[in-house]
Amino acid sequence: MAAPPPREPGPSEGTIGRFLSPSKVPGRIGNLLYLAALANIAAAIVRPWRNRMPEVATYLPGAVEGYVVAFAILSGLFLLLVARAVKRGKARGWWAAIILLSLLLVFDVAEGELPRRPIATTLTVLALALLLVFRRQFAAASDPTTRWRALWVFLGLLVSSLLAGAAFVRVESRHLFEVRNLGWTDALIAAATGMLGQDLNDLAVTPTPRLQVISNVLIVLGLVTVLVPVWLFLRSPRQVGTIDADDDRRMRLLLAAHPDSLGYFNTRQDKDFVCSESGKSGIGYRVVSGVILASGDPLGDPEAWPGAIAAFLELADSHGWTPGVLGCSELGGTIWVRETGFQALEIGDEAIVDSTEFSLDGREMRNVRQMVNRIRRQGYETEMLRVRDTPVEWRAKALADASAWRVGGTERGFSMATSRVFDAERDPDAIVIVATREGIVEGMLQFAPWGHDGMSLDLMRRNPAADPGINELLIVDALSKAPGLGVRRVSLNFAMFRSTFERGEKLGAGPILKAWRRLLQVGNRWFQLESLYRFNAKFRPVWYPRFVIYPRAVDIVRVGLAAGRAEAFIVFPRLTLPFRGGR
Repeated sequence: MAAPPPREPGPSEGTIGRFLSPSKVPGRIGNLLYLAALANIAAAIVRPWRNRMPEVATYLPGAVEGYVVAFAILSGLFLLLVARAVKRGKARGWWAAIILLSLLLVFDVAEGELPRRPIATTLTVLALALLLVFRRQFAAASDPTTRWRALWVFLGLLVSSLLAGAAFVRVESRHLFEVRNLGWTDALIAAATGMLGQDLNDLAVTPTPRLQVISNVLIVLGLVTVLVPVWLFLRSPRQVGTIDADDDRRMRLLLAAHPDSLGYFNTRQDKDFVCSESGKSGIGYRVVSGVILASGDPLGDPEAWPGAIAAFLELADSHGWTPGVLGCSELGGTIWVRETGFQALEIGDEAIVDSTEFSLDGREMRNVRQMVNRIRRQGYETEMLRVRDTPVEWRAKALADASAWRVGGTERGFSMATSRVFDAERDPDAIVIVATREGIVEGMLQFAPWGHDGMSLDLMRRNPAADPGINELLIVDALSKAPGLGVRRVSLNFAMFRSTFERGEKLGAGPILKAWRRLLQVGNRWFQLESLYRFNAKFRPVWYPRFVIYPRAVDIVRVGLAAGRAEAFIVFPRLTLPFRGGR
């Protein structure tokens, strides 16, 4: 008998140690930067720098007072933004902090006397010294999707702010430079100096309160023009459309050799992919708020999973990201914990039904049977086939219907959705079932392929005006017709906190479990946690636990929030900007 191939090596102890026992230096220096930033802002506001740098002022325009005050405030605001990148160990944040702190010290030294801002200056010197001493702690690479968009946003805001500011200045041109109709060139120059902190009343023949208002507006425009691009430059990336053809091909080859119920969902367009050194395994992921989040188990041979985990953690370490895994199986969780020492928490169960054993007979299926029979009598029929066999007109109509029937404006899905509808080019082996009445489609399900004999629920949509029970009809008929397509294993969905809902209502449940169940029931109003569990339970599935993996107990909140955002359960308001750049 041939010897089994050697197991791929997992992550090194050094890499694991940086997640389990991370250095506290970047975080503490980042906190110090917050204090230095606030101190500099307070010093500029409480005692404006109008009497500073008498020698330097002779070489600068007469508006130097406004420039210096604006610089003090802007530097403090920049430091507030830079501090977050410094806390994450970003090299880009380190350089930005060094430049800002150095410029602040230059202004202090240029006074020619002892610093007049002892607290702010002390914090500035201390932060600068610590950054230089601990330079090697700040080696994390920049997030890959933020550079160019920040540049384009800056250019767009600069042009629009200058034009808007010049228009404001021209409105009051009769008070400026003794010119009744100020030209656009002079107006643009005045707007630019105003955005840098110049008080327009200093240039006016007749100072007015309205000019003071315009000066304030220009300062706000200047702050927005600079701060928004800096925020985009330093923030965590929002990945869009990262899967390329080579990654997609590699994932499909791995899935063909080692199918997994959630594996196919890694082909989502908004994920990225990292392979083990041998190429026998890989992990699909997305970066959300500084968390590199994997979904499900690694793809490929389980013997090669440690190699994929090593590549995943090396990528996380190089960028200063916190690693997390959402929805891995018990086998996957065991390997993750064994190889890394990370923590595992059960968060729910996947419902899987054997279609060859499914039946509506028996008392336990009475409610489902009655609902399905009732809706059949109302004229509903179903048809089930693979996407590659669907007529072209079906696909166009299904895409339009799925979009129209979607509740809310946010497309949910990360670990159990492809976000593709009837895509014959990318998902030819996917299976769809539609419910019609009098020839009109009223509901549909789409199942992603799971090897040669399985399918996983991907999409569930229905006409809001359709009769109750249409989803039950679709599930029942999908299970009944699945064997005809060679499908035995059917994964219905992932029910979060299923065990809590099930055990919390039983006799003898403790007060903590009951309180946790009541809290989840409150969340059910928005996230349909209990509703999804009870819907899946109707079909008597076998429940398979799924887990979330995270490095330390303190990371569970951050990983959980990232998972909530990835699945679109947590949606923050987004600032929509008209200026978009490439990667």
